[in-house]
Amino acid sequence: MTQPNRPGHEVDPKFLEILVCPLTKGPLVYDRAKQELVSRAARLAFPIRDGIPIMLADEARRLDEAELNG
Repeated sequence: MTQPNRPGHEVDPKFLEILVCPLTKGPLVYDRAKQELVSRAARLAFPIRDGIPIMLADEARRLDEAELNG
């Protein structure tokens, strides 16, 4: 069971700079509102829980066309 995101758990910006998509090794975009790291190349959004990025493909959410183009 996963824990919901709690306010106040921010990801260190320096940490975000070195993270890459585990599948494509490409860049990730931080979506603060959804607490996700988005890989457009892999078409996946990796969740951030309690300030910790979960970089597992099995935990990632597939992006739909609207999210990719928006």
